[in-house]
Amino acid sequence: MGNRKILLADDETALRFLLTETLADEGYVITEAEDGEQATAKLAAEPYDLVILDYMMPEKTGVDVCAWLRGSDSPNRDIPVVLLTAKALEKDKEKAMAAGVTSYIVKPFSPLALIGVVNGLLERG
Repeated sequence: MGNRKILLADDETALRFLLTETLADEGYVITEAEDGEQATAKLAAEPYDLVILDYMMPEKTGVDVCAWLRGSDSPNRDIPVVLLTAKALEKDKEKAMAAGVTSYIVKPFSPLALIGVVNGLLERG
């Protein structure tokens, strides 16, 4: 099954570190981005198997990045998008789903919960 590549975009350094460690332990190859602009550039540049986006990031939100991705001609256009968010409101969830987000995880969450979602999405693919 090879090493699946995941792009992780979150502006919180500590959380990014924790998630990178957790996902790397599962055998995933992680590329990090610090904001929506970096995430967009990386998604335009190389193929990934899945992308994890924080909702609230500088430059572009996770929802903005996802909407851009779904409408782009990037090779990543159809990959699963996991959105991490502290916004648990239904309207935020609807906005995310409308932008093409595959899965939605509300903060705070356990890294194990994220692993479960990621594994599930990649096994389906």
